[in-house]
Amino acid sequence: MSMTLPVAQLRITHDLRQAETALDDALLKQTSLLATLITARRDTGREPFVGQAELMRLVRSQQTLLAASGDLARVHGGLKRIGREHGEVIHDCPPNEPMGQAEGDGRAGGEGLNDAGALAPLGQRPLRRAA
Repeated sequence: MSMTLPVAQLRITHDLRQAETALDDALLKQTSLLATLITARRDTGREPFVGQAELMRLVRSQQTLLAASGDLARVHGGLKRIGREHGEVIHDCPPNEPMGQAEGDGRAGGEGLNDAGALAPLGQRPLRRAA
């Protein structure tokens, strides 16, 4: 049995929002854990370097979640573009659009992306200037 377009749109919207929320929740839980670990180390009188390797791994895990969140925002922007092209967008995105996607750009956020639309390595990203 095939899925109708309206059902597909509703499922995609629901699942996308759930995925975005899950990434945010995971990042918040890891941030809370990081704060608890540092507070516990300080308040129990441990040396400042105790558990440092584990803290660094946790921060790397947070960086991975942030990268995943950025990729998911790009998926969101791409799906929105596809919906616009087919006249089938069924929900409104936040006013600033996923990752600051420019109208007609087709990719999320232009800063930090290489020519293929992939996230460029940190050393190759343009620096933002404060306005």
